Amino acid sequence: MTINTLGPCLLDSPLAPELEHRRHSVHYVHENDRVLFDDTVQMLVDRGANLADLPGFEPAGPRRKIFFEPASTGVGIVTCGGLCPGLNDVVRGLVMELWFHYGVRRIYGFRNGYQGLVGAHTEEAIELKPRSVRGINEDGGTMLGTSRGKQDPSAITDTLQRMNIQILFVVGGDGTLRGASTIAQEIAKRDLKISVVGVPKTIDNDIPFIDQSFGFQTAFSEATVSIRAAHVEAQASPNGIGLVKLMGRHSGFIACYASLAKNDANYVLIPEVPFQLDGPKGFLAVLRKRIESAGHAVIVAAEGAGQDLIQAASQGADKSGNVKLHDIGLFLKEKISQDFAAAGMELNLKYIDPSYIIRSVPANPYDSVYCVRLAHNAVHAAMAGRTEMVVGRWHGRFVHVPIALAVSQRNQVDPDGDLWLSVLEATGQPRCFG
Repeated sequence: MTINTLGPCLLDSPLAPELEHRRHSVHYVHENDRVLFDDTVQMLVDRGANLADLPGFEPAGPRRKIFFEPASTGVGIVTCGGLCPGLNDVVRGLVMELWFHYGVRRIYGFRNGYQGLVGAHTEEAIELKPRSVRGINEDGGTMLGTSRGKQDPSAITDTLQRMNIQILFVVGGDGTLRGASTIAQEIAKRDLKISVVGVPKTIDNDIPFIDQSFGFQTAFSEATVSIRAAHVEAQASPNGIGLVKLMGRHSGFIACYASLAKNDANYVLIPEVPFQLDGPKGFLAVLRKRIESAGHAVIVAAEGAGQDLIQAASQGADKSGNVKLHDIGLFLKEKISQDFAAAGMELNLKYIDPSYIIRSVPANPYDSVYCVRLAHNAVHAAMAGRTEMVVGRWHGRFVHVPIALAVSQRNQVDPDGDLWLSVLEATGQPRCFG
């Protein structure tokens, strides 16, 4: 949990005189403080460690001393991977904090992900000022554009050197953060004083050691609209079934939270909980019984659910190296239709896939606030010389998390945890199918 630093912080933070002039007190972070990893007494007892040995994260926030001289500091910002509500909020938050509170005047946005940091693409970099980011938080997407795929960390470091950039902010998911780590390692190899700080972005909420990723609340809130529509459609026709496919390659958080928010779903299928289609207790048989008794049903399936059931050729991988998934929604639609036909039952099935609609919307007020606070803390960390780390929130406190830890595993729904048990209570579905 140790955070890498570029060296000792010897410069007074510019925040002090500014805030004292306004008669505000500055809440500086104590350098030796820690946010404990464990949050219950029993966890601490089980660990059996002395207080000084308890694991904890470095708290985020402004420092009394900083590493970089703001007037001579150059900053780069890049957004990578798939779209997510809140990207523009983060970009705007970074620019506003750098400009107004630290006095940094050289801020560049690199276009279309890491691609914008190599070759001729660097010429597309745009100078960012407060007027450049005015109102962008009202829009979905990212004003900087995005892309997937790896780029040469050596070429990226060359660009940072050539443009005299001392801080690189990277907004992206696990693949993006792995890329940021390789850039930081190349920088360290050259013994350069360049900070690389990440703002973790994953609409699936699957980055570990942070309470929740930005954009997630907006995503599941938007998803509830589709679940509600599926419920209305299902009730309007005899033997009506509403089938909704939501995002969630490896983690079913969106499906779980959206289903709980509206409580219209009868079945929730997620990657973490395998299920069987056939047999007397399989999903198809249980679904038929539900239709016979209630006349309608709503199914919510995360995109990564049931991949083991689909007998099809491999679809390869995308530019980020992620295995391309088979469409579980269309697969279920076909299997349900075949099963009802074989049973001689009428079926009115409506299939809804709102994925691209959900990820392209602006952040809701909660996520907007969260994005701004993440941006502020990312700037505080970078100006204090922290590097190869991300900002996040753990047990309600903003903290610094080493990139290596943030990409070491995947945050998933615990099949024995309280979230999944709440889903089972709300839907009434069996604990397992098959």
